[in-house]
Amino acid sequence: MPYFESPVDGTRLHYVDHGPATGPVAVFVASAYVGHEMWEYQMLPLAEAGHRCVALDRRGHGRSDDAWSGYDLDTLADDLNALLDHLDLREVTLIGHSVGTGEVVRCVTRHGLARVARLALVAGVSPGVVRSPGTPDGVDPEAVRADDEVFRRDRAAYFSALADDFFAAHLPGNQMSPAYVRYLVDRCLSATPRAANGVRAVVAALDLTEELPAVDLPVLVVHGTHDTSAPLALTGERVARLVPDGILKVYENGGHGLFATHAARLTADLREFLDAGAARAADTVGAAAAGR
Repeated sequence: MPYFESPVDGTRLHYVDHGPATGPVAVFVASAYVGHEMWEYQMLPLAEAGHRCVALDRRGHGRSDDAWSGYDLDTLADDLNALLDHLDLREVTLIGHSVGTGEVVRCVTRHGLARVARLALVAGVSPGVVRSPGTPDGVDPEAVRADDEVFRRDRAAYFSALADDFFAAHLPGNQMSPAYVRYLVDRCLSATPRAANGVRAVVAALDLTEELPAVDLPVLVVHGTHDTSAPLALTGERVARLVPDGILKVYENGGHGLFATHAARLTADLREFLDAGAARAADTVGAAAAGR
């Protein structure tokens, strides 16, 4: 299996690399608690269509090694950037879901744009969902602390109880099979307790309001109208306004788990975004060659 070591502390991190080596590159960063498996409905068809699809298992998640430290946004962004360096990837589209959107944004604001050409932020918690100077309308921190206590007491019950809201399963077309819901809950439980709580702390402290205006590259923002984990007005709509070159696509009836409930639409939108980036890169190379 493909692994590399984090330059921060040597933690062994797992990744997958699918599709042709010469295709346009998409690098996927998953939600909290889960690994690369959450992207199966996007990675497989995109790789089959000729895109190179790479996905990282965050430390303490999926098949990556557990670690006691490193559950802060800078370290997680450093791990992601190290993957780009390890594979020497160029003209990358970084695609993040939920807290993964924070990691991809911090990756470019911390490490620059030498390897990254565009971002796709799917059901993101960026710029932040908890009340802070940059998100004054966010959730009360006391409510977050109370929720953390419930989470620590029984993670299995916590994930199971929130599954319907996660998928907005009460809305037409959003019903997922009980088998898939059970599978995803099991994947969430595969994250170590330390990693799970560490990433929750990242979400609680997240405030990217001042960073997003510096993300000077095309950004696709995909968000659902019924995302209870990251309400549209607080997250997706704000991100699209804050970045210089943002495109907002709103999915009617979409919840936080739209990567599954709206899988075909999301895959099509990502493919269009990736292909547009590849065409732009080819035009740039052609113009440069013509000017020699």
